[in-house]
This record gives sequence, structure tokens and C-alpha cells, in this order.
Amino acid sequence: MDGCVLRTVRSIAVVLGPGLSLSLAGSAMAADLAPHRALYTLSLERNDGGSGVTGASGTMAYELGDTCEAWTVEQRYRLKMGYSESPDVTIASSLESLEAKNGLRYRFDHKETRAGEEEKTAGAAKLEGEDKGGTVDFDNPSDKKIKLPSRVLFPTAHTAVLINQAASGEKFVSKQIFDGGTADAPVLVSAVIGAKVEPDPELAKKNPLLDRPGWRVRLAFFPPDQKVEKPDYEIGMVLLDNGVSLDMVIDYGEYAIRAKLDDIELLPKPGC
Repeated sequence: MDGCVLRTVRSIAVVLGPGLSLSLAGSAMAADLAPHRALYTLSLERNDGGSGVTGASGTMAYELGDTCEAWTVEQRYRLKMGYSESPDVTIASSLESLEAKNGLRYRFDHKETRAGEEEKTAGAAKLEGEDKGGTVDFDNPSDKKIKLPSRVLFPTAHTAVLINQAASGEKFVSKQIFDGGTADAPVLVSAVIGAKVEPDPELAKKNPLLDRPGWRVRLAFFPPDQKVEKPDYEIGMVLLDNGVSLDMVIDYGEYAIRAKLDDIELLPKPGC
């Protein structure tokens, strides 16, 4: 559950720049992403009975910042899971990252505490150039350096790619993504893009950031093992064209968790 929720936050930026030289990054950043801070409430959406999950409650915070040359992301969640045959478990996670707008550099620092035990993953990823692979160097010497395949994307670039593809009428987008949430290789994220959704007048009254069109998107997250045919989990959401994600449902098969958008604010853009 813990790693999955972390990647859920990442999808806000998937799921969450001028002057770019790379064709992929230049195309990706054609989307006008809005720096913002969003707060969500987590709750149990569905339980089919076989999971042993009896409840879920918590909060999630996501912040996308712009430094002219890079995107910064701070994402945190705290989730309490209830089980029928074992004690409740509280999971707290944070991920801070810096992603170059040219698509070639990505710095990440992930911390997670589950039932009082903490795990950390931090390091830097770099690509050798346009459509080329790269490497990830972890700060912990015990974590092995991993290789990145060609055409891999970092989280914020993935968000922009989804928006651009949706705007051009594409219905299916499949990309390998590295977010630094674990010391594993990139995951495969397959997106099904549904019908365009016009702005909701009621939401628009609450905040101009929500007065934007978007698309219904379904993301399937597959493990690094490419032989696995079934995704670890799926996320359904409405992704607005400015990179803001409305309420999400994270589906693990036997149960699902909802992330409800409670508050959002626009962050200032730098004077580049």
C-alpha cells in the first residue's frame, strides 16, 4: 500500500518550460503547467471483502514549484489503514524532487515510515541526451546503481506529455517513468485517455485554477518486470490541462482509496 500511494502522488504530476532543446522535453513542456499547492483527504472508497481492509483515513499534500530551469515537487501523505485480522498501520511518506526542464536531470529524496520503521531512498538520475538512456546514482552505497532505458521520463515531464497527447486526440499513452520512490528500475505507466471534460461551474467559483478543461484518465502502473501482465494498481482521475488533478480513485483490485481535493492555491511563477 505504501509505495503505491506514493506513486499516486507522483501521478498528479504525471498524474503531476521555455528554451528547451530536447524534442521530447520541448514537446512535453508545451503544456502550461501551473505551480500550485493542493491538499487531499484520503478515505476508503471500496472494499470487496477479500482484502482484509476495514478502513482508511489520512491526508495528502502536493506542491509543484517552478524555478525557471527546473520543476520542484514536494509531496507528503499520512495514511492510517485498518485491517480485520491485524492491528491498524500508519504510513507516513515524503518525496522531494528537482527535475530539470530539459528532461536530463532528476534529484530525489524519499522517506517513508511504516509501523515505526523508516526507509530512505535518495539520489540523482541523469540521461545522456535526447532519446538516450542514463543512470541513477543512489546516496546510499548499499543501493546499486541502475541503468535507465532510452525515452524514459521523469514525473513532471510525464504529466505534460499526457496533457499534450490528450489535447492532440490520443487515447493511449505508454511510458516508462522513474520517480525515485524506490530503488527499483522505472515502472511502466499505461494511460487510457477518455473524453474531454469542460470546466465545472461550481468548482470554477471556488478557485480559478479549477476553471480549466481536462480529460478523464486511467493510469495502470506495472512493475519493472516487463513479463508481468497485470498492473500493481490503477488510478482514475480528471487531469486538467494546467496539471491539476481533481479527485482520484486508487484501485488495488480488492479495495480502492479515494483522494478528495479539499484545497488548492496558485503559487507564484519566477520572473525568468
